[in-house]
Amino acid sequence: MSDDSSPEAPTGAPKRKGKAARKHTVGRVILISAVVLALVTGLGMVYFVRHLNGNIEGVSLDALGDDRPEKVYTGNGEPLNILVMGSDSRDCEGCDIDAEGGGGSDTTILVHLSADRSRAYAVSIPRDSIVNRPDEGCEGSAASDVIWNAAYDLGGPVCTLAQVEENTNILVDHFVVIDFGSFGKMVDAVGGVPVCVPEDIVDRKHAIFVPKGNPSLLTGDEALDYVRARYVGDLIQQNDISRIRRQQEFIGALVREVQSAGTLTRLDKVVKFLDAATNALTTDDEFDSVTRIGKIAMQLRSIGLDKVKFVTLPTAYYPRDSEFWGRVYWTEQADQIWQLLNEDKEIPRRLLAGNSTSAEAPASAAESESPSPSGSESPSGTASESPSETPSETPSETPSETASETPTETPSETPSAPATTKPEDRIFGVCA
Repeated sequence: MSDDSSPEAPTGAPKRKGKAARKHTVGRVILISAVVLALVTGLGMVYFVRHLNGNIEGVSLDALGDDRPEKVYTGNGEPLNILVMGSDSRDCEGCDIDAEGGGGSDTTILVHLSADRSRAYAVSIPRDSIVNRPDEGCEGSAASDVIWNAAYDLGGPVCTLAQVEENTNILVDHFVVIDFGSFGKMVDAVGGVPVCVPEDIVDRKHAIFVPKGNPSLLTGDEALDYVRARYVGDLIQQNDISRIRRQQEFIGALVREVQSAGTLTRLDKVVKFLDAATNALTTDDEFDSVTRIGKIAMQLRSIGLDKVKFVTLPTAYYPRDSEFWGRVYWTEQADQIWQLLNEDKEIPRRLLAGNSTSAEAPASAAESESPSPSGSESPSGTASESPSETPSETPSETPSETASETPTETPSETPSAPATTKPEDRIFGVCA
């Protein structure tokens, strides 16, 4: 029996030892692979971050000096004010679309994040506003009663920032400038942005065509035309209000597209978007890092789109007999909005009605057989809350007031065209 059993032990022992060896080998392979993967991923991320940082140009704010506004809010946390500017430089291909000289600030938006990060306001300042310009940051060219966007041409983003602080008494923490070329690439990076366009936007003089649709998927070039066109329909918009309305609608749509699963789960889209977003980006030198910008973006994302409000600063037009006819001045409601932001208080509905929209997606036609706005600040009624009124004399004239009209009922429309709150909404290129 012993002779018969003795061969079995040696036979079984190597098998047990062999299994143990394979386990150790597999374990080492997994461990080494994980380390290599981590190193490759880490080094790749470091390289990518350095690449993105290299896209950003930092500008010093030393020219502003020490005589700047003090923050009024003294509660828990810290509110954040970021000035976002869109450069109307025509250096990029396809950017010469409106027969205007380049170099100015085409878009100026003050983004305010509340101290508790529960809400955010993005206040658009019309480029046709008549304001005062300070010395600091503007190369000593102080002046009274000057047009808003001349500051950028004179002293770049630093002068525009100084002008914001001069006229609002709000301390601006950071600024961001993005040019047209990068804007179009951002749109293409996410595969286009769906926007409701009630009528074809055609400007043959500048080769602009934006197709109507509910929604219309706009490419980078089409999106650039959509947010920049001043010639819409048969009217030449003599003010910036119509463009502000389209810009707000589009920014909200772009934010929703970036946050969608289709974009965030696609590494190629994320990489292309970040590369496009930072390309030729200009910020203050304390904000010229993708990690710093990313932290703020995550805070903004946590707020929720329904708590992000786009606001057009309440303005009124100068009368015909004024030297500033066709330009706008800030109303008393505008001063109230600046004061509330400085105190980090919520802007009441009475100041938002008629001139605000939410970043939240509007109700689609599929959700309702009659896509009419509710009259509240719900996303479906955003286009009715516009700062423009029906022209008071002829269709080619500018309105007399920008933020005082109460939204009206939705007119009946044919099934083939998206419904709008007012006839002029179709001209301005926004849907209800």
